[in-house]
Amino acid sequence: MTTHTALGGMALVRFLSGILEVIAAIIFLRLGKVEHALRINALLGLIGPLVFILVSTLGIVAIAIKLSPLKVILLTLGSVLVLVGTRV
Repeated sequence: MTTHTALGGMALVRFLSGILEVIAAIIFLRLGKVEHALRINALLGLIGPLVFILVSTLGIVAIAIKLSPLKVILLTLGSVLVLVGTRV
C-alpha cells in the first residue's frame, strides 16, 4: 500500500464519518424527540471506535514497512490503549 493510497483511504473514511454525523444531526432535528436522538447517538457511539480503528490500521499498514517491528507493535498497542482508556 502506498502512502498516497493510505492517506486517501484515511481521509475518505473520516469524510464519510463526518457526513454520517451531519446526517444524524439533521435526523435529530427532524424527529424532534430526545428518545430517538439518543438511539441514533448510541449507534454513532458504536461507529466512532470502528472509524478510529480503521483509520489507525490504514496508517499503521502504510508506514509499517518504514518502521521496526517494535515500533509497529507499539503503535498498535497505543491504538488499543486509547480504546481501552476511553471505555466507560
